[in-house]
Amino acid sequence: MRWHRIKALVIRQIYLNKKSFPRIMDLLFWPMMALFLWGFISMFLAQTDSSGLNIITILLGAVLLWHVVQEGQHSVAIAFLEDVWQKNLLNIFVTPVTLAEYISSTVIFGLLRLAVAGIVMTIVAWVFYSFNIFTFGFFLVPFVVNLLFFGWALGIFAISIILRYGSAANSFAWGLIFIIQPFTAVFYPVSILPKAMQYVAYALPSTHVFEGMRAVIATGALPMHNLILAILLNIIYFALVMTFFTKMFARIKRKGLLLKLD
Repeated sequence: MRWHRIKALVIRQIYLNKKSFPRIMDLLFWPMMALFLWGFISMFLAQTDSSGLNIITILLGAVLLWHVVQEGQHSVAIAFLEDVWQKNLLNIFVTPVTLAEYISSTVIFGLLRLAVAGIVMTIVAWVFYSFNIFTFGFFLVPFVVNLLFFGWALGIFAISIILRYGSAANSFAWGLIFIIQPFTAVFYPVSILPKAMQYVAYALPSTHVFEGMRAVIATGALPMHNLILAILLNIIYFALVMTFFTKMFARIKRKGLLLKLD
């Protein structure tokens, strides 16, 4: 072995990492997000040891409902990325297929995936942990609908970013959902977060859904203000995201970049 060759290869890796946004994210950002998430969960558990709340119900309900957001986002964004990787976008859009039809197909397929995964997760939660998601009753419907729309909005936003910045932003399709997770207060109440992060949390529709879930577990009633805020925020975000997506798609079509996204 020769040290100068080892040193040259190490320097090569340093230069590769300096110029790669995904590698920088792996090095710094994702560990910080994990630390924030589990740190806030630990703070929540430490404060609720003697509160009488059913922690298992809160955490398992949060896991099942968070999967709705995650599947909604990934079903749209990853389906688009697969067409990018297979260089299939041009083949699709030289046909009469419209943007609305394309997005609708990914949404419907995502619903099918969610139904299968949801059934399996519900059965596992019931068999191994005696947790019944249907204890939320009618409240489960607005919870799931709002989370689905937010997940779809995130997926379309991720696609828009990829359309704007190209393959350098591909990791955004996978990582966006985890960027917002600490802020959306999935496993702990918003009150656990620092004040500055609480402002961000309340701007997310998913936060109001998870706050509502915890209120249902604690009191048996859904605070209507949480539901109304979630609906209003979803409408605003969905309108903004669809406008952005339409403009980005028109831009790459105008510049003939459909084949240059990979």
